[in-house]
Amino acid sequence: MAIKNHLLNPKWLSLDEAVKKREHLRQKGASLILTNGCFDLLHSGHIYFLNNTAALGDVLWIALNSDESVTDLKGSSRPIQNEMQRAYNLAALECVSGIITFNSRRLNSEIQALEPDIYSKAGDYSLETINKEERRALEVAGTKIVFIPYLEGHSTTELIKKINHLD
Repeated sequence: MAIKNHLLNPKWLSLDEAVKKREHLRQKGASLILTNGCFDLLHSGHIYFLNNTAALGDVLWIALNSDESVTDLKGSSRPIQNEMQRAYNLAALECVSGIITFNSRRLNSEIQALEPDIYSKAGDYSLETINKEERRALEVAGTKIVFIPYLEGHSTTELIKKINHLD
């Protein structure tokens, strides 16, 4: 029996659904951690980052770049997996509680709508290198910004290069 091109994913939320769930989290006193990325080929660097990010608070949500956004950021050969596949893979991780897809290069409006308690990026970023508009939106929301140490040699780009050089 063939599986249709639909991967059921109860963790994949619209922004409206996420805003409602965020309000419920506030009422319960639960902290929301937000991170974002393409997560094109889920690998050990991602898992390390997400597990450590989830440990910062109660609930981890990922703002996932849409296919259009990934192509805009990474070029015409990306994404390798479509957003439905990438969201499905992320949802399989116990540490991930929710996934929101965004279409723009930046997630200012998502930050403004969700007002996360904590925002996490990998340690290859810093306060000086994260997007200034996103940083301002996080500051206005009163969000704590945390950087998780980066695992050298564990990136999608490096993985793609390795795959392309296999004989």
